[in-house]
Amino acid sequence: MKKILVTGGAGFLGSHLCEKLLAAGGDVLCVDNYFTGSKQNIAHLAANPYFELMRHDITFPLYVEVDQIYNLACPASPVHYQFDPVQTTKTSVHGAINMLGLAKRVKARILQASTSEVYGDPEVHPQPEDYLGRVNPIGPRSCYDEGKRCAETLFFDYHRQHKLEIKVARIFNTYGPRMHPNDGRVVSNFIMQALKNDDITLYGDGLQTRSFCYVDDLVAALVKLMDSAAAFTGPVNLGNPAEVSMRALAEKILALTGSKSKLAFKLLPQDDPKQRQPDITLARKELGWQPHTALDDGLKETIRYFRTLLN
Repeated sequence: MKKILVTGGAGFLGSHLCEKLLAAGGDVLCVDNYFTGSKQNIAHLAANPYFELMRHDITFPLYVEVDQIYNLACPASPVHYQFDPVQTTKTSVHGAINMLGLAKRVKARILQASTSEVYGDPEVHPQPEDYLGRVNPIGPRSCYDEGKRCAETLFFDYHRQHKLEIKVARIFNTYGPRMHPNDGRVVSNFIMQALKNDDITLYGDGLQTRSFCYVDDLVAALVKLMDSAAAFTGPVNLGNPAEVSMRALAEKILALTGSKSKLAFKLLPQDDPKQRQPDITLARKELGWQPHTALDDGLKETIRYFRTLLN
């Protein structure tokens, strides 16, 4: 039985990953400081004898014996990562150093949950892994973007210098049940506004695009990446290449919720990317993976979850 550490395990993605790893027969240690994670997300796992929960901030060292480490700990929405930008950078950089040090000590394989934000506001569309990005190093989003870029640097330097087995996943927009209702991300924003019949907030002309991957598909990809051949380190894009405009997404959510909300347009935030779409050729080739959940189906599950929060 593999002993598996999941940092950020009580968060949106982390809780689904813990669930999947337990179902596959893993012995899972979930570590979280609950800045954006929630005990509610993993409460249903507490009775499982192979699930352990530890309150810990990975900016401080951690000493445990494990075989695999999934490093997911970091606030991932602008509302949360801009709340304390210095701590966000520390979580990405100091957290990576601490988890890589742990992996080196116990000879564990370690996976970094990186992000499409490493590409910044891209000039290349869709974004392949060899695109180096266009990132503002001093803007309001830099704490997250540059923190994640630095973490990737550290992972590859540990790999080259210490022969550590690493995996780097560049995660594109992911959605589903257990998203934080006030995280400021577009899917949760639109659904909560629609369910309350509040105006749906669109920025700019609403024609900027994103690609949305359902959480079950994304978690399956993370496990495939962790279990892939040691020679394949990534970075690898994980996301859904089906692109949709923000206006089209808002209209879809209005239809699925039966909401009376109106569309309200506001100024586009600084450094907000106009387009974001993954090229997943590498994931298809190396992992045999591609997403299968249609946007409408995933949105229905997510809307059902948010309805329970409001009832």
